[in-house]
Amino acid sequence: MTIRVALIDDHRVLRDALRALLAVERDIEVVGEAGTGREALALATRFAPDVVVLDDGLPDMSGFDVARRLRADRTAARIVALSEHTDKRCVQEMLRAGAAGYVTKSAAGKELVRAIRAVARGQGYLSPDVARTVLNHYAPGSPEFAPPAVCLGARERAVLRLVAEGEHSPAIAVRLGIAVATVDVHRRNLMRKLNLHTVATLTKYAIREGLTSP
Repeated sequence: MTIRVALIDDHRVLRDALRALLAVERDIEVVGEAGTGREALALATRFAPDVVVLDDGLPDMSGFDVARRLRADRTAARIVALSEHTDKRCVQEMLRAGAAGYVTKSAAGKELVRAIRAVARGQGYLSPDVARTVLNHYAPGSPEFAPPAVCLGARERAVLRLVAEGEHSPAIAVRLGIAVATVDVHRRNLMRKLNLHTVATLTKYAIREGLTSP
């Protein structure tokens, strides 16, 4: 079965290159192109593509907004985000908006065809450079990998909050009315439980969990 694809990017040269890339694939047909978000939404309604290759930086609308609109309109097309960015926040936002795949423009020559075929089969796809970023973000030793703060005791959470606010053990001991040695025990337990071993990573974790302000 032929996979019907729409290309959405405001750079005509890039669209031409992608169209040429896909033209040699027997199971893929480019049925339309657009350079703005509004054109993309109209194109999706008119041609009902199976896959929309969507730039995340269009001139009139963000790719995130276009993806959300496509989902809200109950468009059957699956979305492959095409981006210059590997930043985890961009990836997460695009996936939340409804993208099933995410490919960087630098990797598109090798990865776009794979992504299109994968999402057309109902699978997800991240190009390797994006996958590395996501995996590194959740690697052991990362605040995002650590268990939620509800797994900590009340006194441990109190110590963590004060550590994140820049307090040292003697000051924490005074604030909590406990011995300095007890504070140090709590700090060691926090680092062991969370697998976070610097004040910086503990602080990031505390901010993530809403224990203190950024």
